[in-house]
Amino acid sequence: MLVDSHCHLDFPDFASELDAIVARAEAAGIGAMLTISTRVRQFERIRAVAERFPNVACSVGTHPHYAEEERDVALDEILKLAGERKVVAIGEAGLDYHYEKSPIPDQEHGFRMHIAAARETGLPLVIHSREADAHTTRILEEEMAKGKFGAVLHCFTGGRRLAMRGVEMGLYVSFSGVLTFNKSEELREIAADIPLDRLLVETDAPYLAPTPHRGKRNEPSFVRHTAAVLAKAKGVSEAEIARATTENFFRLFAKADGLVAVEARSAA
Repeated sequence: MLVDSHCHLDFPDFASELDAIVARAEAAGIGAMLTISTRVRQFERIRAVAERFPNVACSVGTHPHYAEEERDVALDEILKLAGERKVVAIGEAGLDYHYEKSPIPDQEHGFRMHIAAARETGLPLVIHSREADAHTTRILEEEMAKGKFGAVLHCFTGGRRLAMRGVEMGLYVSFSGVLTFNKSEELREIAADIPLDRLLVETDAPYLAPTPHRGKRNEPSFVRHTAAVLAKAKGVSEAEIARATTENFFRLFAKADGLVAVEARSAA
């Protein structure tokens, strides 16, 4: 079994065939999916998707693109929604200096508030960091000094220092279809050096479809291609990567284990 640890099933790209997309994932051996929040104000939409499928969990949080738009979202609001039964994570939140769709101060404010939510709830934080390695590292170090929290560096495309410093701080590192691209040799070298018990795989669907589907709409069933490339980079079998990344997922997102298992038993 594999787990797609990060996708966006509530996005309009999937609306017309969501049942078929989830069915294809199940047929491909994807046992669970985590659909990720990008706006707290749209939480009802993502919760509806998670409630619709027994093997789909969700998060709550504000993507850095929308940090300015949701500057008024309070910590208490996130904490309240985090108590929903299908919510297993906080985020995604962090820093995006590639597009900088929100001012940097608003992104940092949101990042630190989501860290506080992760620390208080005990749910892991899904971190978005793009072209912001140094700043992301600094904030993580400062916040870890205030109190530990679980987290994953999702869709990792950063440099070696961020990856290894993240692992030193107890974070997980998740790789998307970018790992399969021809020009991602340096990224594969970083992945090879990350301990097996700190690795996750994801699609970030509908974006970043892996080879051989590059350029098409991504979907959770495609996570197998990323897992295969990760196995080759690590020098282990695909079965070992499937076992390790699945165990890592349920260790990090501990609340998902109970939710998915209970739903599976009741469906049987």
